[in-house]
Amino acid sequence: MLLKELLRGLSYEWLQGRNADVDDIVIDSRKAGYGSLFICTKGARVDSHLFIPDAAANGAAAFVVEDPPGVLPEGAAVVRVKNSRAAMAVIAANFYGNPSEDFNLIGVTGTNGKTSTTYFIELILQELSHKVGLIGSVDTRVGAKRIDIKFLTATTPDPIELEQIFAAMKEEKVNDVVMEVSSHALALDKMEGLRFQIGVFTNLTHDHLDFHGTMENYAKAKARLFRICKYGVINADDPSWKLITADAGCEITTYGIDSGCDVKASDVRHLDDGVSFSVELYGREEQFFIPTKGRFMVYNALAAIGAARVMGVPADAIRRGLKRVSVPGRIQSVPNNQGFHIILDYAHTPDALVNIIGSVREFTKGRLITLFGCGGNKDTAKRPIMGKVVGELSDYCIITSDNPRDEDPDEIIRQAEAGVTETNCPYVKLTNRAEAVRRGISMLKPGDGLIIAGKGHEDYQEIKGRREHFDDAEQAREALNELYGDQG
Repeated sequence: MLLKELLRGLSYEWLQGRNADVDDIVIDSRKAGYGSLFICTKGARVDSHLFIPDAAANGAAAFVVEDPPGVLPEGAAVVRVKNSRAAMAVIAANFYGNPSEDFNLIGVTGTNGKTSTTYFIELILQELSHKVGLIGSVDTRVGAKRIDIKFLTATTPDPIELEQIFAAMKEEKVNDVVMEVSSHALALDKMEGLRFQIGVFTNLTHDHLDFHGTMENYAKAKARLFRICKYGVINADDPSWKLITADAGCEITTYGIDSGCDVKASDVRHLDDGVSFSVELYGREEQFFIPTKGRFMVYNALAAIGAARVMGVPADAIRRGLKRVSVPGRIQSVPNNQGFHIILDYAHTPDALVNIIGSVREFTKGRLITLFGCGGNKDTAKRPIMGKVVGELSDYCIITSDNPRDEDPDEIIRQAEAGVTETNCPYVKLTNRAEAVRRGISMLKPGDGLIIAGKGHEDYQEIKGRREHFDDAEQAREALNELYGDQG
């Protein structure tokens, strides 16, 4: 494809050469080859402009730069842009033929609830016989078919991988794509050039301040989604909702439980097998049920109902979709025949821990034990806050390792412990997560609950640059079988 075609929609300056043929787009000089376009970006740790000579030596045909090098690579086309990250998103979309223009694109952003909300929306749209693509922290798939395009980021793919995924989903003839949109992706211009039919905001609580610096910056990053969508579906019970929508360029639908809003839940009832609630929809009072527990899951369901309302989905289809809800690693029960409530959840922020502990309290008659850890190389300020939350709300705490990454896991645990010690909750520190899971299960009596928090669907631990297999569900089942025999 000609470089000039890839630059369509961008402001740029030619520094050298003209209209090179481009066969692929890379941001890693080691992956450059003959016919590659190498896009140079400035990261927190690495400025890839420094690797222009390497990409040139590997045969790159063209370069997009912010700061031109002193010596331009001989024989290559070089283009300067103001923001190469934003340019990358547009270039990638052009390279793959702007596939997202061929389906409804729905983005979900927020600190917590993104994954569950995308699953809820997917299930509802499937009730219309729509073919739905899903992109997020658990799955990238169309229906049951996985899209085998790897991306390194935790939630939202970088633009090149994202457009590859969109192209693959277009080949599958999807009607809709529902995706998680992280604050990092928005702040780093990964969504540049995309147009969302619907943007959904779930909530904003303490997280990622290692990257954003302040909660205001964090909110402003989330708010960017609502400048690039046609309709916004917003949690009006969240205190930040007005900040999120202050500069929105879309039509807003609000949802909530406590506030006056467009999609409001009433008569919320916590049942043995889930939650029922009513919503006035299309001028009628409609009853809904979700087969999962917790007030926070009602909010996720309301977000999905709000998105469905915008699309004019009939109430019966919404009802059928919500009845099928099941989200890996989100308030996920580990079956056993001992009368224990063992719950896995991805909760890794203070607010998410409040939600999951409160939800499990609703159906636990005995003592509640919470096992948790804090991720390494992440927001350190939230560690003692998480510890204090768990200590205040639990009967016993087990502080363990999560994904320590490049940090000392024992130091991370000490920082979380500082918050627990501000409470009267007894606790133990066990760095080995497998040992921690086993200890928690060994302490249970019939009617007790154990929350294993932090990893949810993940089947690995990140330690010193390596991903080592570790699955909380597997560990829990093994511990149950060792301690109590085959659980069936």
